[in-house]
Amino acid sequence: MGIMSGKTCIVTGGAGSIGLASASLLLSEGARVMLVGDDADGLAYAAATLDSSSELLETFTANVADASETQGYVDRTVARWGKIDVLFSHAGISGVIKPVTEFPEDVFDAVMATNVRGSFLACKYGLPKMNNGGSIIITSSIMGVRADLGCCAYATSKHALIGLARVVAKEAAARNIRVNVVAPGPVDNAFQTKIEERLTEVVGEDGTAMLNRIIPLGRHGRAEEIARMVLFLASDQSSFSTGSVFMADGGMNI
Repeated sequence: MGIMSGKTCIVTGGAGSIGLASASLLLSEGARVMLVGDDADGLAYAAATLDSSSELLETFTANVADASETQGYVDRTVARWGKIDVLFSHAGISGVIKPVTEFPEDVFDAVMATNVRGSFLACKYGLPKMNNGGSIIITSSIMGVRADLGCCAYATSKHALIGLARVVAKEAAARNIRVNVVAPGPVDNAFQTKIEERLTEVVGEDGTAMLNRIIPLGRHGRAEEIARMVLFLASDQSSFSTGSVFMADGGMNI
């Protein structure tokens, strides 16, 4: 039996590399996983790559910034497997890289809607349907604890998620529900590649190489490495941790 045997988990942003790697690891440890995303085809492809029976895995297409669709994936999970043990709110978008005076307002609003409102709604509707002793994990970023030029929407959203998590951690503590943040640094995946393509245009040099110089461990992380942090926070191995930010950044924030 795995350390997540019999546990019911929700993973939003499930079709991306970190969401998918986390779902894979949770499943390998015996969990039941509801994989949530906004692209039905992408979700179906992601689910097909997972080595899991249909009894342990289901997908749900939803816009995480929409209240009724959030209620939909929560209610479907409970109807399928019973109350939730782990809620991993991972869905997020990056926006663009531009100075604040030039930053498109619609892009700012979209980033805040997905990144902040999405996690707020996940907590609002997920928490009442969770078992006591469960775990909520929210993905922030290295940009949740520092700032760089041109990323006002992304950095603002990722800072905000830490505040949200700490409030919910206090509110949920009476039920022994833990709420923590995982804050990845640059990860070798498609999401980060798009960011670094825009960064290259702004700084005039290869964005990936520049970041590798800044990271003390000298490289980008792998999705599987972030997933191991998620598993730790999801499991009883982190039973005395709540309201905390767990860095997975290769030392970038030192």
